[in-house]
Amino acid sequence: MKSVLMVAEKPSLAASLAGILSNGRCTAKRGNNGCSTHEWTGPFRNEGNVHFRMTSVCGHVMSLDFISKYTSWDKVDPVQLFDCPTEKKECNPKQQMRSFLSHEARGCDYLVLWLDCDKEGENICFEVMDAVQHVIHNVYSKNVTYRAHFSAITDKDIKGAMESLGHPNENEAKSVDARQELDLRIGCAFTRFQTKFFQGRYGDLDSSLISYGPCQTPTLGFCVKRHDDIQLFKPETFWYLQLLAGQPEVTLEWARGRVFKKNIAIMLLNRVKEHKEATVESVSSKEAFKSKPQALNTVELMRICSSGLGIGPFQAMQIAERLYTQGYISYPRTETNQYPENFDLHAVLRLLQPSGDFGDEARAISSDFQTPRKGKDAGDHPPITPMKLGQRNDFDRDTWRVYEFICRHFMGTISRDLKYRTTTAKLKVGLETFTCTANVLLDAGFTKVMTWQAFGKDEAMPPFVQGTQVAINDVRLAESQTGPPDYLTEAELITLMEQHGIGTDASIPVHINNICQRNYVKIETGRKLIPTTLGIVLVHGYQKIDPELVLPTMRSEVERMLTLIAKGSADFNDVLRHAIKIFKLKFVYFVQNIASMDMLFESSFSPLAESGKAHSRCGKCRRYMKYIQTKPARLYCSHCDDNYTLPNGNVKVYREFKCPLDDFGLLAFSTGVKGRSFPFCPYCYNHPPFRDMPKFGGCNTCTHPTCPHSLNTLGISSCVECETGVLVLDCTLSPTWKLGCNRCDVIINCFKGATKITVEENKCSECGAQLVNVVYKSDKSKFKDGSEEKSGCVFCSSEFSHLVEKHRAVASRQVRSGGPSRGGGGAAGPGAGNARGGRHGGRPPKDKMAQLAAYFV
Repeated sequence: MKSVLMVAEKPSLAASLAGILSNGRCTAKRGNNGCSTHEWTGPFRNEGNVHFRMTSVCGHVMSLDFISKYTSWDKVDPVQLFDCPTEKKECNPKQQMRSFLSHEARGCDYLVLWLDCDKEGENICFEVMDAVQHVIHNVYSKNVTYRAHFSAITDKDIKGAMESLGHPNENEAKSVDARQELDLRIGCAFTRFQTKFFQGRYGDLDSSLISYGPCQTPTLGFCVKRHDDIQLFKPETFWYLQLLAGQPEVTLEWARGRVFKKNIAIMLLNRVKEHKEATVESVSSKEAFKSKPQALNTVELMRICSSGLGIGPFQAMQIAERLYTQGYISYPRTETNQYPENFDLHAVLRLLQPSGDFGDEARAISSDFQTPRKGKDAGDHPPITPMKLGQRNDFDRDTWRVYEFICRHFMGTISRDLKYRTTTAKLKVGLETFTCTANVLLDAGFTKVMTWQAFGKDEAMPPFVQGTQVAINDVRLAESQTGPPDYLTEAELITLMEQHGIGTDASIPVHINNICQRNYVKIETGRKLIPTTLGIVLVHGYQKIDPELVLPTMRSEVERMLTLIAKGSADFNDVLRHAIKIFKLKFVYFVQNIASMDMLFESSFSPLAESGKAHSRCGKCRRYMKYIQTKPARLYCSHCDDNYTLPNGNVKVYREFKCPLDDFGLLAFSTGVKGRSFPFCPYCYNHPPFRDMPKFGGCNTCTHPTCPHSLNTLGISSCVECETGVLVLDCTLSPTWKLGCNRCDVIINCFKGATKITVEENKCSECGAQLVNVVYKSDKSKFKDGSEEKSGCVFCSSEFSHLVEKHRAVASRQVRSGGPSRGGGGAAGPGAGNARGGRHGGRPPKDKMAQLAAYFV
């Protein structure tokens, strides 16, 4: 019997697909990387019954990066990044996804790819094919590998996709490769240069990364342009006439609108005051309509979630993705806002009728079904539509609100238009004309279900009759001023990005999220985007040097070329060469003229020499360095003009200890009493002295053979949980002592109140861990026999068991986030970097490990 490997984009999606395709008769086994495999037997094309094996990836398998020679920010000139070699690396090496896929592909004759049906999905198709090419024979043949195209996780869609398999689209996959390479080269070159240049000069930027992105920066540019419009706005005073007439009294609008010269306004007011009555020149009445919405696409979903629900586009798309993978809605990334001709709208409507929240509306619409409006068919996926009925208690609050909106929007698209009657009366006073308009609702139409767009109250109109005279009750001269535009909202920004071709429906929320994360804009009440000083200065700097770096035109042109690649109309290599050449020239010019941007920074931020407070001594000049706590936290020596990145957390001077290698004063880092802590040398933290010590590593990863604070001196044993970490004695908070893993977040509190703890040369005969010597004051001994000093194993000695407490660190995962991601090796583990013949190679016995592991779970 032949075998077929099928791969989905997410584990949850693989489970749903396997359940549908096997009619619920599949068996499942869980892999070590979180991806399950589902197996069953069934018919496949012309092969009769075959053995199916369905598994998944977790998004992209591979990511693009520079080869290791070019990952260092300190040793590589950023201009080299435009031409240097790149390589594909596994996105998450710990998952070992390529090995997992090749293992699952063993013995398989066919490959069926169930990745998301967009360009990114096509790209992942080829990543999967590359991973299994040595296992599945002739995997790039159209007779071996197939592609499923689907838009919803329903029995009908999935089984229909299985019956009409196609093939992966290489052109679309290449367009994604091109976008990845351009964004990597352009973004990294500008970001590395900007970050090092400005962080080396100013102390209060409050951003760990001064990033540039071909899409991110024009997105920021829209926000700053609106800010500039507000700042440059000069209000003008204007005057207008208000006429009060009729019974009941109404205020009529002046046909001239407003005038900007007061003497003219007064002259016109006096002319009107000469009359006691107004003549009704005309009264007209007509029916008007407010059109129902078009079918829902991604951009409209993000706009409404932001403006109507107060949910940002990034979070909105995360919610939509979850709803899709759970089968509640169709695929949420689509540009199409027109239903296909064969789309069964009635079936979707019947699906919603049992709902306790909007079932009444669904049943009412079914008896008065209307044809939906025409829109744009982008040729990708059908509009976003409910696929399964959900109940309020199935979701959290925000997820329910998004789901309910999608359901109500769908019903709105097949409802009647809103209809109302508008009556306009035109009155003449001398040469001046005044109007009054009143609207009366005739048919609520789609607003019955989309209640947030309700019509409002009916407006009363006095019984004006054409040709009659109406008494003027009063006429006034009102004064006002023109006002500036408001700051951009997320919804308005999304519209601008769509209009100018910045990003895709999938990447738009990512770019908006990035400018918020980078501290370029702040989101305030009403989802308004307020640029920070840093964001404003950056955009103004680009405008002074090269406005095209921040204008949307450059990226729009790049997107146009990428679209040509996807359609097979342009060569992948030609587009890359052309775009890289242009941006390289722009980068060189930018570097040459950086002084123009620096002038703006100088007027907005404080120089390093004036920032921070004296902290610890520099090992080179022995002068005190300044501790700058704003992002990125760092030490600055004004005499040597050197910066030293620090970990994010509490940093204090570690007594009077010095590093034996460079004479810098040691510092103690912690994330709190229950978090991780370790000593470190600021110079070694940034410039590791040993090959097996990682960048941004503390003394607990340093393999110095004699330093009393190093891994070699204070290491106890291999970590009880992770494979590569070492448990190291932490003395920085004594008399509070603990063992902390130098790789993961395992912490073992121990020997509280002890005055001294020493790691001995001898090892435990049971588990191989280093023995420790523990000393208490005679009147505060915690040993059961009252003695002052004992030696033994932390894990095995019965005298120590009541003095050891295990837990995980709090917030310790951010310890290594003190600087930009620049590559770097891992910490010394149990099998490598053990400076004294594998000193820390021992592990606690299995029963001890089981107890500890059970506690952590």
